[in-house]
Amino acid sequence: MFRATLLTLFPAMFPGPLGQSLAGDALARGLWACETRDIREHGLGKHRAVDDTPAGGGFGMVMRADVLAASLDAAAAADDARPKLVMSPRGAPFTQRQAREWAAGPGLVILCPRFEGVDERVIAGRGLIEVSIGDYVLSGGEIAALAILDACVRLIPGVMGKEESGHEESFETGLLEYPQYTRPREWEGRAIPDILLSGDHAKIAKWRRAEAERITRERRPDLALDLPRP
Repeated sequence: MFRATLLTLFPAMFPGPLGQSLAGDALARGLWACETRDIREHGLGKHRAVDDTPAGGGFGMVMRADVLAASLDAAAAADDARPKLVMSPRGAPFTQRQAREWAAGPGLVILCPRFEGVDERVIAGRGLIEVSIGDYVLSGGEIAALAILDACVRLIPGVMGKEESGHEESFETGLLEYPQYTRPREWEGRAIPDILLSGDHAKIAKWRRAEAERITRERRPDLALDLPRP
């Protein structure tokens, strides 16, 4: 079973939206598990401090290596095979390929930082994988962790209604997804393309591929480098 352990200063943020819809139903059915660990339980002193001023000066506060290491060690045994992630805007970009790989594994341990980030030594000392969900900065790692878990959980067998429903989504084939339509046939003067109503599945597949390539070239040229010229 896929097990997610979240290390956070705000345990009430989980499972959050993942407790609803397909992910929530799968959670209730035991297809995956979500555990939260309050980092402050390992904080220091009367006020359970988890951070301190940055070495060398600067603004903000940095989460302490000793506190985070204690929290990580309590959450996952040394022989726990789950990847240990730390959400970070400087991390490697999260991808659909990564989601599929992690969804097929035993789960994830995810550290959700706050403040200015974490002491570099705990990243090296506990083998944490820095992961980013985009080129922007959030107030903390919790929302990023929810995004990663959502991308993984939906790929667990039995979560989505039809396993094949995800096979042609954006990024699964290296392309963005083709346009989708449904009833009514015409809406505000805009009609469903005739080819989609033709019943000719070969032509429909060819149209969808061409549209996926067009949209990918227009919106994500970085993904379209290996595509033939139109």
